Amino acid sequence: MKRFLMGLFCVLLSGAALAAGPAAVRKRVQASMLLTGTIVVAPDGSVSSYAIDKPEKLPPMVAGLIAESIPRWKFEPTLLDGKPVAAKAKMSVRFVAKPIGDDKYSVGISGTQFGQSVPSESITYKYRVAPTYPREAARSRVSGTVYLLLRVGRQGQVEEAVAEQVNLVVVDNDEEMERWRKMLANSALAAARKWTFNLPTSGKHMNDKYWLALVPVTYDLLYGGLRGADDYGKWQPYVPGPQQPVPWIDDPRLLSGSVDALPDEGLHPLEKDSLRLIAPLGGA
Repeated sequence: MKRFLMGLFCVLLSGAALAAGPAAVRKRVQASMLLTGTIVVAPDGSVSSYAIDKPEKLPPMVAGLIAESIPRWKFEPTLLDGKPVAAKAKMSVRFVAKPIGDDKYSVGISGTQFGQSVPSESITYKYRVAPTYPREAARSRVSGTVYLLLRVGRQGQVEEAVAEQVNLVVVDNDEEMERWRKMLANSALAAARKWTFNLPTSGKHMNDKYWLALVPVTYDLLYGGLRGADDYGKWQPYVPGPQQPVPWIDDPRLLSGSVDALPDEGLHPLEKDSLRLIAPLGGA
């Protein structure tokens, strides 16, 4: 029997036990909080400054972890004409609370993404059909997020697509969880293969042979207040899915970020010259 997760973490970190559910999956239930902001990196790769959006909404524990961790990050220097320069980028940071037994949780940063796309220098949507919510998943009130990785060719069409990860907001047995993940992934992939894109018209990537982009596709039912109008700074329970290999990626560094450390919607270009962390996150 499925167990829906909203409410399981309303007293997260206060010692409350999780609701009953299939034992193997129950142990994998986590709660996450996705934060956004900007970061400025000095020429030597150290953090010059940073800002988190809506800091007044953050729990004290999370605010403290941010203040402790981010100033200690170290990046590969950004080069311009072979010389290191300062760089500014948007960032998203995912915090995760993981159960460690005895109704206790480990909280820390699980992943980051950095990027500062310019419309004329990055691919943008030309035609985008919305994915169809699978009827069986909708009837069963299964919600989740599919994280797509796309390769777009010179004709503006999707040449390759993979569902790198599917996170669910439901607890079921392993066999059913895998079925739900495949159902949502297949729906998202079917839509993505119909999308077309405008190509960059300026910038250093204008003449690339192809472009990569990450696209989160969220299937979200609003029954019973599953999600509030503004969940920023609040814990959201979910069951993370396994990350799938991507055999057609020729540069492993492009996969070094956290797939699910992205805002829930949007098109996120993936470029080799994006900011790249070389120091531990200091997370869970």
